[in-house]
Amino acid sequence: AMSSCNCTSNIRSKLQHRRARINQQINKEMRMRAGAENLFRATTNNKVKETVALELSFVNSNLQLLKEELEELNSNMEVYQTESEAINVPMIPLGLKETKEVDLTVPLKDVICEHYGEDSSLFDKEIKEFMELRQAMRTPSRNEAGLELLMEYYNQLYYLDQRFFPPHRTLGVHFHWYDSLTGVPSCQRALAFEKGSVLFNVGALYTQIGARQDRSATAGIDRAIDAFQRAAGAFNYLKENFSNAPSLDMSGPSLCMLVRLMIAQVQECVFERVTLTTPDTHFITQLQVAKEAARVRGRVCLCTMSQTLVKDYVPFSWASMVQVKAEHFRALSHYNAAVALCDHTRKYLCVSVKDDALGEHTCVVLCVCWCERKLGKAHLRCAVIRHEEAMRVHGLCKILRKMDILQEVLSFMYKRSLDKYSEMDREDDFDETAEAPEIHSQTQHKPDITPPNFSTVPVTDIFQRLGPLSVFCARARWGPVRVVSLQRGDGGLGLTLRGDSPVLVAGVVPGGCAQEAGLREGDYIVAVDGEDFKWAKHGEVVHILKSCSDRGIQLGIITLHTHDTQVGVQVMLSPSGDEANALQRTIGRAKGQRTAPLLNWNRKKTGGGGRATKRLGSTFSLPFGNLRDCESMY
Repeated sequence: AMSSCNCTSNIRSKLQHRRARINQQINKEMRMRAGAENLFRATTNNKVKETVALELSFVNSNLQLLKEELEELNSNMEVYQTESEAINVPMIPLGLKETKEVDLTVPLKDVICEHYGEDSSLFDKEIKEFMELRQAMRTPSRNEAGLELLMEYYNQLYYLDQRFFPPHRTLGVHFHWYDSLTGVPSCQRALAFEKGSVLFNVGALYTQIGARQDRSATAGIDRAIDAFQRAAGAFNYLKENFSNAPSLDMSGPSLCMLVRLMIAQVQECVFERVTLTTPDTHFITQLQVAKEAARVRGRVCLCTMSQTLVKDYVPFSWASMVQVKAEHFRALSHYNAAVALCDHTRKYLCVSVKDDALGEHTCVVLCVCWCERKLGKAHLRCAVIRHEEAMRVHGLCKILRKMDILQEVLSFMYKRSLDKYSEMDREDDFDETAEAPEIHSQTQHKPDITPPNFSTVPVTDIFQRLGPLSVFCARARWGPVRVVSLQRGDGGLGLTLRGDSPVLVAGVVPGGCAQEAGLREGDYIVAVDGEDFKWAKHGEVVHILKSCSDRGIQLGIITLHTHDTQVGVQVMLSPSGDEANALQRTIGRAKGQRTAPLLNWNRKKTGGGGRATKRLGSTFSLPFGNLRDCESMY
């Protein structure tokens, strides 16, 4: 079993490497096509135009072949299915988006030096750690560890955004990501594109985890349900916080289709659980199975792969699979209704006959029994027809024909319905088959869309040595560090301290020692006798000042000039108010932490500008906005 698992893992890894190679080739061909098209428009020489037109034809042919090869890879659903021998309809997983390497070393060092006034060489270790995390994120394992890796990097992007990306400036770094299905490259300088692509991969990885669960037992079905619901939550989160996405896979129609597809697959799992846990000897429960199958069929039909913006984008095998599933589960709904009517109704009617000895009542019962069997036969006929349609659609797709497990499921279910229908047809050959109504859909478990919970993977800010984000962020502006020599006088030090991390000079006594030394109200204490005190607590600074000797103490001071307010733009994991500093070291430890949308290009507005300003004002406060109740005078 372990050998089989490793073999399948290696196959999935090879598929991902092939996908990366094809993406690079598509990118190269598209650059060649863009250059050729520009030359074609610019030149007036007819011979050059003929040559360029021939080259464009060749490039377009190559692109078509590459896209077909990529579509075949994206349609290779069987590799991501479970290793179990149970016969189940395959699920549709989604491949991960690929990305190029990005070297952030120079841009990050420039910001550390110019904005924070620190020696950038002292942060080589942090920069290397972040770059290694991004490199590892490109090839996550297909399990919980891979999900944690993606979420860890995603959470670190919050800190990176706040530390190094001011509202009205970019680092000049380009983030390259390839479309998950077409391989078409997209490039943007906005960090939001990086965040959105990582979150898309979180959803895609959940689809692969859900598809590989062993659904022959309820535990595996429940894990698959959870995975597909989380995938739907990730795609839905992107859909609600995205507009005008740079790539088709993250466009509104595509994300809507993916959410509905995941919900449909959740409903499939619910049907499988009902068939496992429901005894097939009861009329009511058998009808419930029929209603569950009809519910799946309804959900599958809502996947909207026939929309104009989607039908030419998704792989043909996906659209074919959805159509096959719609017919398959429609057939199952009719079959289970027929079984309920033909095999179980008679038992319940016979009970009423034994309880009443009147002959005329017995005749009525037998008449009802005959009508139920006639209706059951009609449902069986519909089941056979729908199974045949499912097999016809299946035969039209070359990729689906290669899926042995799907062929096995369809053939088994078709034979079962056909055998049952043939048995009834022999019993009453002279009966005219009635028209069977469609089964009313109903479910015992309504699928949920589980939004991503970023706090499940606590992370430590890699660049926390730069200081607390409430002050030391990309949006803040402060003067150079001033060194102040403070000595205690007869009237004390003459200042009031408040808050911590960093401690604020909340007041200065006129004419006192602090004012004479150059301290001003609103200054922050960031160093004491050359030691970094950005993260120092209130009590630590109080203790140092109280115990200073007659020779005095050297304080490193900064003055916060401005704190840019970014109206209408939200951040990914924004703690509020006084919790901001407490959550800088670790995400997710405080109670009541909320998540806010992260993507900041072409955002969908959630309210008026005043409301957004108020919220961000509480998150990233002005000098006195993050102070605690403690206050000390010296």
